[in-house]
Amino acid sequence: MCRGLESLPSTCLERAKELKALFGSFLQKSDHSITCQSKKSEKLRLNVDEPLKWKESLESLLSSQNGLCMFRAFLHSEFSEENIAFYLACEDYRETKHSKLAAKAKKIYDEFIGSDAPREVNLDHVTKAITKENMAHPNQSCFNLAKAKIYTLMEKDCYPRFLKSTAYLELSRKTG
Repeated sequence: MCRGLESLPSTCLERAKELKALFGSFLQKSDHSITCQSKKSEKLRLNVDEPLKWKESLESLLSSQNGLCMFRAFLHSEFSEENIAFYLACEDYRETKHSKLAAKAKKIYDEFIGSDAPREVNLDHVTKAITKENMAHPNQSCFNLAKAKIYTLMEKDCYPRFLKSTAYLELSRKTG
């Protein structure tokens, strides 16, 4: 397996494989929804209208489990998966109990923002400085500015490219 795929969570890789199989079978079927058994015996369901809703906004894409997984796979193929990983880490961080905030904040900062971060996201110097200051007293909102900047970057750059990708265009053409 290539080094890059190892960084994706196994659940996302499994979901991507399931989606690939679903999309392949979708192209051959004409009913209104498709189901597929995952390894965990849970049904993966793709409604034919779902891919069309992803075009409404980045928020609608990210709110769909299938859309999020397909977007992550797309970002991974473009070597920019760290953006969605950081965004999701920040979303998870907001739900963290107060007693665990400092440790989790340090982990996120070290992985995505610090000067030697292995999955460094593209943030301007000012945003990095503000986020570093916020690390002195971590709270649920200490990554809000950085998260907003990365969301905007995805919305203006990655998301439009996703909507123009071959996989998405083929899927939306078949569903539309």
